[in-house]
This record gives sequence, C-alpha cells and structure tokens, in this order.
Amino acid sequence: MAASVTIARFVKELETLKAEMDAGNLKHSEYDQRLARILSELRERGIDGDRTQVVAAIDDVARRGVITPSVKEHLVKRLGLV
Repeated sequence: MAASVTIARFVKELETLKAEMDAGNLKHSEYDQRLARILSELRERGIDGDRTQVVAAIDDVARRGVITPSVKEHLVKRLGLV
C-alpha cells in the first residue's frame, strides 16, 4: 500500500492548482478534474493527519484565498469532515 499523503503535500497541490488557474493555464473543467484527482488520491491513500489538522489546513488555504468557499465546502464534504 502506498504511503499516506502529508498535509503539507495536500496544501502544496491546492496552491499549485490555484497558481495555474490564476496564470490562465487551466480552464474551470481542468481545475475540477485536477481537484477530483487530488480527492481520489486522498481517499485511496489517506492523509497523514487527524481530523483537526486537516480541517485547520483547509481553513488556512481558504483564509489565504487559495480555495474559494465553495471549494472548501466541497473538500470538507468529500473528505467526510462534516
């Protein structure tokens, strides 16, 4: 089984996605596909952190504008953090 994904890597992936979107390198549909792949990998491999740490990381990237409120809501629901 592959090692779990670190919270730092999860955050880095979201930051990279945001940077590519801001640079005009991704269409909305491509952003959605990449986000879905990130979530799929997290479900397959798990995330190396407890619920509180994951929620704090998602709150942080939302506060910094890396993800929109709707993406935050989507992540929280898909990761079963509600």
